[in-house]
Amino acid sequence: ENLAYDIRSDPTFGNPNAPLQIVEFADFECPFSRQESAVIRELQARFPKKINFTYRDFPLVDIHPRAFSAAQAGNCANEQGKFWSMHDKLYQNAERLTDLDIKTYALEIGLNIVKFNECFDKQKYHEEIEGDRADGIAAGVVGTPTFFINGQKVEGAIPMEVWEQIISRAR
Repeated sequence: ENLAYDIRSDPTFGNPNAPLQIVEFADFECPFSRQESAVIRELQARFPKKINFTYRDFPLVDIHPRAFSAAQAGNCANEQGKFWSMHDKLYQNAERLTDLDIKTYALEIGLNIVKFNECFDKQKYHEEIEGDRADGIAAGVVGTPTFFINGQKVEGAIPMEVWEQIISRAR
């Protein structure tokens, strides 16, 4: 059993019965995850029926000291149904991820700030993020982004042309 697919409360988009089941392990402070984030959003817009995409946290805390806090922010935004808005904000501002910056982004995307701050300050999703990371490690993830496409591991940012080929072959 591939633990990469042990997705409980992770943010997802697309069609649950799609021919392509994609899981991404990513880090909000990683330049390669950041590069890929715009590609992912384009996939979301262009192929909503062909893919089912799940985002999982894999903060590389040794090299990205703010990645864990950013992952918390994503989870707390997801609680209010705004994960993808927070996802975009964090990646667009990856060099500015202090707690104050993150709380400002929460306001900017229209979250209930009292609920968000409580969630964020209590590190409510600490175990969830550690669970994602543990599943990733068990599935062979070492860096970000790492994708699982119908169970097959693909490491590194995938250009849109390659996604188009993968999607065109999916039945």
